Amino acid sequence: MTNRLSWFVIAALVFGFIFLYGPMVVLVTYSFNANKLMTLWGGFSTKWYPVLLNDAAVLTAAKNSLIVAAVSATFATVLGTMAGYVLARYRKFHGRTAFSGMVTAPLVMPEVITGLSMLLLFKEMGYWFGWPKAMGFSTVILAHITFSMSYVTVVMQSRFSVFDMSLEEAALDLGAKPLKTFMLITLPIVAPAVVSGWLLAFTISLDDLVITIYNNGPGSGTLPQLIFSKVRRGVDPTINALATIIITVVATGVIASHVLMTRQEKRRQRDIQAALQANN
Repeated sequence: MTNRLSWFVIAALVFGFIFLYGPMVVLVTYSFNANKLMTLWGGFSTKWYPVLLNDAAVLTAAKNSLIVAAVSATFATVLGTMAGYVLARYRKFHGRTAFSGMVTAPLVMPEVITGLSMLLLFKEMGYWFGWPKAMGFSTVILAHITFSMSYVTVVMQSRFSVFDMSLEEAALDLGAKPLKTFMLITLPIVAPAVVSGWLLAFTISLDDLVITIYNNGPGSGTLPQLIFSKVRRGVDPTINALATIIITVVATGVIASHVLMTRQEKRRQRDIQAALQANN
């Protein structure tokens, strides 16, 4: 049996990469197009980037998107970690099936249904409780937490399911309280999964359009909404520049987080080996 890749596998791999990343390459290339028309190359130019950075509407939408994504991702990570811990550790409790179904339902629910249901919920809450008085940042953040925590829950449940519980048991046997054990033993070990869950929730929130449209109000418009409104009037070269900046920032963040988590994992493996050698 040989481990060499066949031509079919190589061709399928190349086609897959071209299909996924080819449009991004075209988009980035045309962000440096001097011509305003997308269909005609007018030479290399970076003039659209200063135009973009001087656009107050774009800067405001970017600020709104970052605030909503950061806040919703943080709360979603906390709630998703708690839900994943419960689902992984407590496999038999009354109502577990219903709890698991409600937590993971947003994963398969169409965004139109989720956005509309959240809109109706906020309207009823405003009628009966007087809050929210108007749709805005708070409603968008709550709506984003609702669906993004489901992704974090799946990630954390998988991580807690393969966690070595003997480490926690050893800490408890030595007199540590459950909360201290979780904060000093469990959480540092699962930290890479927590970071991955936060990045996933942040990216999903930053990218969301449908649910945001249903639940936001004046002054809380986000980048996806701005891009959608601009594209409907025709592709603006500044949109290509904006997309290029977003791709660069996301790619840099993913690479940096991967490097940091890899270093942390190697450091943890070295500490385990050192502890084993010391015991021997």
